[in-house]
Amino acid sequence: MKINRKKLELAKARACMGQKEIVAAGFPAGTLTNAMTGKNVKPETAGRLAKVLGVDVLDLIDTDN
Repeated sequence: MKINRKKLELAKARACMGQKEIVAAGFPAGTLTNAMTGKNVKPETAGRLAKVLGVDVLDLIDTDN
């Protein structure tokens, strides 16, 4: 499953969080980089990222593929 970069940036803006804040909330830096660069992530990883940002996972994933 891929994270949509634009959707992720919007969710980060809504949550007023940058990469440092997401990592400080316990999300692994390497995994965040993978998600941001369009690499596949596990569904539970997408869910954890959505939880940190306070959004629904559907607000992050790339539904076009």
